[in-house]
Amino acid sequence: MTNCERIAPDTAIAIVLAAGFSRRFGTQDKRISLLVNGQPLLAVSVARACEAFEQVFVVLREEDDPTVLGLPDNVAVLRAPRALLGLGASLGDAIAAIRRDPSMAKVSAAAILLGDMPDIASSTLRALCRQSASDRIIRPVFLSSHSMSPGHPVLFGRDFFNELERLDGNEGGKEIIQRHRNAYRQVHVADPGVCRDIDTPEALERWRDIDNHKG
Repeated sequence: MTNCERIAPDTAIAIVLAAGFSRRFGTQDKRISLLVNGQPLLAVSVARACEAFEQVFVVLREEDDPTVLGLPDNVAVLRAPRALLGLGASLGDAIAAIRRDPSMAKVSAAAILLGDMPDIASSTLRALCRQSASDRIIRPVFLSSHSMSPGHPVLFGRDFFNELERLDGNEGGKEIIQRHRNAYRQVHVADPGVCRDIDTPEALERWRDIDNHKG
């Protein structure tokens, strides 16, 4: 528990997608790759989400053992029976489970995070959630000196849960954003972590170098 104000569960929840097979990473399970601090990648990404949200769900494959992945007991796990079909199918499975849960009836939005993005600041997550609403889709855009880069997480209001549940295959919510441009809001942030994912061994080494220089 941190001393920062966290997002209440009746405002927004966090869903961390971690049911993929990360084939670009090779044969090693990327989720348990160790970062500079000696903690597994997925566990660090989830810990960041837990700093900002009262309720965090991690989406895993049916055969995954959360303990092996380094996840704490207080993190809820959602299983993705269709994980083999891709990220979109896993997200659809997760949203279906949320919609079936009566305790989640007051949730107004879901922040969709990726399990390989350990560097998003909790202050950024809270800032994004303050912009969220049931009828909005919120996405951060990192502003640098020479570019604007859309990042993650994407926060979908409850009005779009029905469409999220129907997702199939490897495509995420991109088509939903395209269909609802009037509901789409970009939030400019100064946090490069919203664009920094670790999808290859080389990306992991670059991240370690950056983190070492921070110290």
